[in-house]
Amino acid sequence: MEARLAAETREARGKNHARRVRRAGRVPGVVYGGDTHGGQPVAVDPKELMRILRSESGVNTLIELALDGGDAGRVLVKEFQLDPISSDLLHVDFYRLAMDKALTVTVPVSLSGEAVGVKLQGGLVDFVTREVQVECMPSEIPEHIEVDVSELRVGDGVRLRDRVEGVAWTPVSDPDTLLVHVLPPKVEESAEEAEAEGADGDAEDKPEGADEAEG
Repeated sequence: MEARLAAETREARGKNHARRVRRAGRVPGVVYGGDTHGGQPVAVDPKELMRILRSESGVNTLIELALDGGDAGRVLVKEFQLDPISSDLLHVDFYRLAMDKALTVTVPVSLSGEAVGVKLQGGLVDFVTREVQVECMPSEIPEHIEVDVSELRVGDGVRLRDRVEGVAWTPVSDPDTLLVHVLPPKVEESAEEAEAEGADGDAEDKPEGADEAEG
């Protein structure tokens, strides 16, 4: 996904200046990379930026950052800071992209379908890894990596290497990383039984008359 965001140049830095920017209804930020040494201070609209961050692609959204109404450069959100109480945006860092160079991004994993092992065998889907790192070109950043669990039976699983065919990215995370698998129902039952047995054991081990002694 791509989005466009207007930005204004800031000449000053520091906490007092940042507060003035926020009082004016903007969010202070810095653009790193490119020809700017130490970063270019900017200010952006917090509502527009939050709309981008809350989109499906989130921080992996390719942003056309139009600085002072000029030509837009491509950036990604590098880091952002929220107020711990109000959740208002306090600061954002962007970094400029070279569209001809690959980069590493963290991408969420999503599941689709209902596993056969759940419907017919009473198993339980265990969503093990919810995000992975991949390398790709800026224009090929995936919004998510979808895993269809429909055909999974009890004992079956999907690893990252099972999702690399026909994609425009290369895994940076270990290809053997387990993304999801289907557990047999007895695993859940055994845990409940063990907990029940432990409680019974505690009651049996308690000496007769212990309650009266404790009182």
